[in-house]
Amino acid sequence: MPFSVYILRCADDSYYTGMTENLEHRLAQHQAGTFEDGYTAPRRPVELIWSQAFTTHDQAFRRERQIKGWSRAKKEALIRGDWEALVKISNESKGKKTKGRAG
Repeated sequence: MPFSVYILRCADDSYYTGMTENLEHRLAQHQAGTFEDGYTAPRRPVELIWSQAFTTHDQAFRRERQIKGWSRAKKEALIRGDWEALVKISNESKGKKTKGRAG
């Protein structure tokens, strides 16, 4: 069974990134508030706005962690499928990390 990484837009306009083996079932769980102490429960309803399938758990896990570390702007570029903006934002953030470093 493939694994999916997904991004939800919550009612408060925040994003939630997750990973699952059964996307349809997981979405139903988020909508129902199954995870009472989870991020999405008090922010329902949620809307699936992006997903990507992977063949292995490891691939999906790495992608989920990568996306969770991204800025809102970078996530929005991914959601739009705007690869130019995604690269530009990535390059800008790399430039900020290297500024001020010696040598």
